[in-house]
Amino acid sequence: MRIRRALPEERDALEELQRRASLANESDRPHLEAHPDAIDLPAEQLEQNDVFVAEQAGCLAGFAVLIDGELDGLFVEPELWGRGIGRALVAEAVHEARRKGLSVGVIANPAALGFYQKCGFSIEGEAQTRFGPALRMSR
Repeated sequence: MRIRRALPEERDALEELQRRASLANESDRPHLEAHPDAIDLPAEQLEQNDVFVAEQAGCLAGFAVLIDGELDGLFVEPELWGRGIGRALVAEAVHEARRKGLSVGVIANPAALGFYQKCGFSIEGEAQTRFGPALRMSR
């Protein structure tokens, strides 16, 4: 597996990856089916090098978005869940944030609590998202 910066021309493929990963999460599926516009990877994030992709055997396996120390998105192809791709993307985001002198925060879906705790994040409080309550975590 290789982690690198995303390319602007990968936007559509990354949004489709986000859609597959999001719909595979049972708690998110009804919200996303009702609001398909929630799947969006702004071009500016790609242009500003805020997006890291994990590539496996020449294919996109997942991606993470880091904006000013905030992990703004983390998505892995559902059939590749549990293989360390998400953890590697988080490690890259943390490394990049630390390089800039920043800590890392995330507004986490409660279904991802265990994953983020295994990645070293701690709960700081609650946050409200478009689709309901979430956890504010930091590392």
